[in-house]
Amino acid sequence: MRWLRQPEAWGADPVPPEKRRLRAVDLGVLWFSLGVGLLVLFAGALLVLLYGLSLFEVLLVSVAGSVIGSLMLAAAALPGARHGVPTMVSLRPVLGARASWIPSGLNAFQLLGWASLELMIMGLGLSIVTGPVLGPATTYVWIAVLAVWVGLLALGGPLVVIRTWLERVAVWLVIGSTAWLTYAVLSDPAFPAAFFAPQGAGERPLGLALDLVIAMPISWWPLVADYNRFAARPAGSFAGTFIGYTLSNSWFFFLGAAVLVVFGLADPGLGPVTFLEAIVGTVLGALVLLVIIVDETDNAFANVYSTAVSAQNVAPRARQRTLVIGVAAASFLAGSVLASAWPSFAPLYEGFLLFIGGVFVPLLGVMVADQVVRRTYGAEEYAGGAPAVRPTALVAWGFGVAVYVAIAGVGLSGTGVMWLGPLLASPVGASLPAFGVAGLVHGAGSRLAVRVRRGRRSPT
Repeated sequence: MRWLRQPEAWGADPVPPEKRRLRAVDLGVLWFSLGVGLLVLFAGALLVLLYGLSLFEVLLVSVAGSVIGSLMLAAAALPGARHGVPTMVSLRPVLGARASWIPSGLNAFQLLGWASLELMIMGLGLSIVTGPVLGPATTYVWIAVLAVWVGLLALGGPLVVIRTWLERVAVWLVIGSTAWLTYAVLSDPAFPAAFFAPQGAGERPLGLALDLVIAMPISWWPLVADYNRFAARPAGSFAGTFIGYTLSNSWFFFLGAAVLVVFGLADPGLGPVTFLEAIVGTVLGALVLLVIIVDETDNAFANVYSTAVSAQNVAPRARQRTLVIGVAAASFLAGSVLASAWPSFAPLYEGFLLFIGGVFVPLLGVMVADQVVRRTYGAEEYAGGAPAVRPTALVAWGFGVAVYVAIAGVGLSGTGVMWLGPLLASPVGASLPAFGVAGLVHGAGSRLAVRVRRGRRSPT
């Protein structure tokens, strides 16, 4: 238990080269595992429930969105893999040292939300399985137990979790159990007839379904380098991240939709409890659900750990152990509240995913464009040598967010971020246009700023 007493906590500092040991296969296992989860299954169900897609359309959207989103995710990891810094620190040369606090705060908010959602759905799942023996009121007990376990994983750090927990135990269990659930769905007599049949009159445009799939890998990019900074080589970081996440995200989005359709659960009032009960109702379904939950704890671990790392970009002297314990406790409280409000979960979850896409897809466009324009960064820029603010980057980010909101048709309502209807039409959804606009505005603005500075320095 030495890792628990004295965990390696690099915080906002670069990981030394001798500590960067993760190979492509290590990162492939990590990101395959992080693409697995009950919340991903339920997001796939939303493509039928809210969008009315056939399973054939779900398959196309799931693969296309996973490829696009995973390419973005792998690209976002490269600065961290090259310089050994976490994601929020890698934004210092792009946005400015002080301006990087803005995405750090937004990232901490979304990660706390994800950790709470993970604890909620895992607690609900365990209470369904154990309810006949322990009683239905065990949800909150399970959420507390899971919060403690996730906190311990976060104290151990990424190297321990990947090599001791994921590679040796969790990923193999989840592959076997998910393969069995996939077989149960595909072999059901209702599957062939349902594959091409539209499942309802969904009012959302098809492009928005693509945005929903892309939002899942995008939700990980603000923390991808928190783990990929341990990569032995940047090329291995890119390959492992892209392949691992593409495979699991495609698989689980489609499987979630298939579970919904095959077992006849297309009910406008569907919530996570109904969906989890459908999984338990399959042959060996309780065991499958338990194994998925076992693997899903790594998702909650990543959210808790990276919330602490993001906070250290703003407050580098804060102790990682203290932050981890505080985040785990807050996640327990928020997850318990969410568990009591699960019937209204579906539209809130959709809004949460689209909020993530609207904020972080354009920011990634700015980050990629900055790498293209500037190509290299000095180590001092990550250590605090960058300007406080780079206005061009912030303006470009704002343009991208506006494009995403207008095309996706999302806005604030009394219950949070909700789909309200698009202002602009786009056959490919909002993610690609927002990414492109933010990148182009930042690229053009950066080049213009360079010319202006050169003009000021030139003799008259």
